[in-house]
Amino acid sequence: MISSGRTHYAAEVNDTMIGQQVRLAGWVHHRRDHGGLIFIDLRDRTGLIQIVCEPDNAGFDVAYRVRSEYVLGVTGVVRARPEGMVNAELASGQVEVVPSEVILYATAKTPPFNVTDAKLVDETLRLKYRYLDLRRPELTANLILRDRSLMAIRQFFHRHGFLDVETPALARSTPEGARDFLVPTRIKPGHFYALPQSPQIFKQLLMVGGLDRYYQIAKVFRDEDLRADRQPEFTQIDVEMSFVDQEQVLDLMESMLHDLFKAVLGERLERFERMTWHDAMRLYGSDKPDLRSGPPLCTLTDVARTLDWPVLREAQAVVGFTLRNYRPSRRELDQWGQQARELGANGLLWLVHETDGLRTSASKFLSSQDLARLADAAGSEPGDAVLIVAGQGWHPYEVAGQLRLSFARQAGRVEPGWRFLWVTEFPLFEWSEEEGRFVSAHHPFTRPVSEDEVLLESNPAQVRSQAYDVVLNGIELASGSLRIYQPELQARVFDVLGLSRDEAQAKFGFLLEAFQYGAPPHGGIAFGLDRLLMLMAGADSIRDVIAFPKTARGTDPLMDAPSTVDPSQLRDVHLEIRK
Repeated sequence: MISSGRTHYAAEVNDTMIGQQVRLAGWVHHRRDHGGLIFIDLRDRTGLIQIVCEPDNAGFDVAYRVRSEYVLGVTGVVRARPEGMVNAELASGQVEVVPSEVILYATAKTPPFNVTDAKLVDETLRLKYRYLDLRRPELTANLILRDRSLMAIRQFFHRHGFLDVETPALARSTPEGARDFLVPTRIKPGHFYALPQSPQIFKQLLMVGGLDRYYQIAKVFRDEDLRADRQPEFTQIDVEMSFVDQEQVLDLMESMLHDLFKAVLGERLERFERMTWHDAMRLYGSDKPDLRSGPPLCTLTDVARTLDWPVLREAQAVVGFTLRNYRPSRRELDQWGQQARELGANGLLWLVHETDGLRTSASKFLSSQDLARLADAAGSEPGDAVLIVAGQGWHPYEVAGQLRLSFARQAGRVEPGWRFLWVTEFPLFEWSEEEGRFVSAHHPFTRPVSEDEVLLESNPAQVRSQAYDVVLNGIELASGSLRIYQPELQARVFDVLGLSRDEAQAKFGFLLEAFQYGAPPHGGIAFGLDRLLMLMAGADSIRDVIAFPKTARGTDPLMDAPSTVDPSQLRDVHLEIRK
C-alpha cells in the first residue's frame, strides 16, 4: 500500500526488505532514550515499527524532542535487528529503520489517558476522546475487520445477483414495533417524518416493483432502552427476494455466513443446526439457545403428576436439568435458588445424586421412591446433580434455561467455537396483557404456516409463522420471514391484531394498494451487523466495533449530543419546548 508521503505501512516492513529505503508515517507510540541512542516505536493502523536514532543520524534533534502521540514522517533504511533483540510479537519485529530524515508533522498535548492502557479507562472518558481511543490497536483491528466483512458481504450478494438499493431515511411513522425517532418538518406544521426502524415496507415494495433480489447495508434507528448489544442507531444487512421458499432463504443466508467467516477469519463453519421455536423453548427455555452450555433441559411434568407433593403434582410444568459429574456446594445451591427467585420462580428444588442415595432440598415432602423417579426421568447418575423448577406456562422453562447458562459459565463448561442455529416456526401472535389484544410476534406482514391459516380466527395463539432467526452462541444475529403478499390474507391478520380496515388503510394503505397490482411471493431477513461483528471480533460490546458509538444511555460524549437547539430552529418547525 502506498500513499502520499509514505511507501509502506509498519506491518509491511520485514526482513525481505533489508537494505531498502522506506518512507513511513504515524504516531509516536513509545520513545526510549538510552543515553544518546533514541528508540521510537512508530505506530500506524497496521502496527508498530522500531526507529533507531543515533546522534549522527539526520533527524536526531527531532527525535530528541518528540513525545508520545507526536506525528512523524520517517525516511530511512531497513536493517536487521541485533541478535537477541527480535520482537516475535510484531510483524516488523525482525527489523528496524535507521532514519535519514525525520519530519515532525504535529505535536500533541498530553492525552487524558494512555492510549496503550485505554481499555482500563472509564468508557465515558474514552468515548469523549474517541479519536484517541481509536488509536488503540484492538479498536483499529475491529474497524479493519468491519471493512473486510462489509467487502466480503457485498461481494457475496453481487455474485448471487442481488441489487444494492438505497431506501429513504425519512419515512412515515408506523408504530408497530419500538418507538420511532420523529423528525419535525417546517413544510407541514404538526406533521412528522420518522427515521426508519427497518426498510421493511420499502423492500417489500421493491419486490412488487420487480427488483426480485435486493440487499442493503442499512442504517436504522430505534428509540428503545439500550444494553451492551443495542444502540439507538445501528446497521443491518437487509435482504429481500422474490419467488423463494423458506429453505431457499435459509440455505442462501447460511452460505453467506460460511463465506464471510472463511474470507475474514479463515474459519470453516459446520452446517447450521435447525430447531423449531417450540423445541427451543422446551429444550433450552429460550428462543435463542446457547448450544455450547451443556445438555438440554428435561420436562418432568409427567412424572411429577405421580408424586405426593402438590407443589410438583399440580404445577402446569415441571422442568429440570442435570449437572453432569458435578457436586455443587450448599452455597452454590443456595445461590442458584436465590437466582431462581429473582427470575420469578417460587423456589428451586435440587437433588444431589450420591453413590449411596439422593440428597434433596425437599426431603420433608418427597419419599425416596419419588426422588428416584425424578432422578431417573432427568437421566441422573451417581455424581450428578439435578435442579428443578415448577410453574405455569413457559416460565419454568425460561428460569431453568437461565440457570443452565449460569451453571455452565460458573463451572467453566461453555464449549469453545461457533454454534449456529436456525430457529423456525415462531408463534405468529403474542397476547399483550397491557393492550388486551394479540400483537405480532415478528411483524404484521409475516406469513403464517399454510396449514395453520384455518386457525386464524378460531385459535390465533396456536398459529405458527414462517419466521426464522439465526442464533450464534446464544445471541440472535438475524430475524426474517416469508411475507404475506395476498391482500385477503393480510386483511385477516389485521383483523386478529384488532386493526380496523380504516386503521389498516391509514397506516399501511400504500402497501395494501401495491399488493392489488400483482405482488410476488417473497421473503427476507435482516442481520444485526454490529452484533455479528462483535462476536467475530471477540468484543464485549457492539460499541467496540462501531467507530463513533453512543453510550449505554444513548448519549454522545464526543459531540455532547443530544443537545439543545437555537429557538429559531424550533420556530422553523413549529415547535416549542414546554418546561
